[in-house]
Amino acid sequence: MPVEESASTDEPQKSDRPVLLVIADSLSYFGPKGGLPADHPKIWPNLVGAELDWDVELIGRIGWTCRDAYWALIGDPRVWAAVPRAGAVVFAVGGMDTLPSPLPTALRELIRYVRPPVLRRAVRATYNWLQPKLSKLGRPVALPPKVSVDYLEQSREALAQLRPDLPVVAVLPSVHDCAAYGRVHSGRERAVQALRAWSSKTSVPLVDLGDAVRDNIFSGEANPDGIHWGWAGHTAVANSMVKTLQEVR
Repeated sequence: MPVEESASTDEPQKSDRPVLLVIADSLSYFGPKGGLPADHPKIWPNLVGAELDWDVELIGRIGWTCRDAYWALIGDPRVWAAVPRAGAVVFAVGGMDTLPSPLPTALRELIRYVRPPVLRRAVRATYNWLQPKLSKLGRPVALPPKVSVDYLEQSREALAQLRPDLPVVAVLPSVHDCAAYGRVHSGRERAVQALRAWSSKTSVPLVDLGDAVRDNIFSGEANPDGIHWGWAGHTAVANSMVKTLQEVR
């Protein structure tokens, strides 16, 4: 008896709804008690998706800068799959770029590869001891504003080549009260100036995360780490993002 072709070989059905593609750092998926799955209904990308009746594709990782967002854009096949259906792309990165990083960012990234484990733990403990103390210097930052903007522009140009009509939204950095960074954020203002200059040249709208979450960060209801938001922060960001997306659609 001939064997019928399995239905599992059929291509999966795709939704007809637009996709909100968000390339982000951990601010987009951490809540008041820590990291959350990408489909958690209370993080701001999903609040926006629910309001617009869009699907959401959240691509992110803790510590990502604008440089990491560009690498994800050109290297992650989930991004490639989402772009043809995207109703808008949000680059929700840039805050990490502005944080004081007196110890090289590459050092932090490489700690996980140190062997043996006892040496790795010692290196991490030393890094965590030094980072808040040296952060009080306020400089250098993780990524200079000029470099951050350059990666955002490369990302915008890459999308424009594929989808010239695709709305792109970026953000101004959040604010923090984080002891791990010495409660210092002197790099934010320079980044804001550079991002606004880029926005005026490219017409890419900016959502000000700092304005949206400032009250929440200093209310005692945010994450105890002083950098990630509580639910009120996610709601405020979602409201600002929905307003911006409705204006550019």
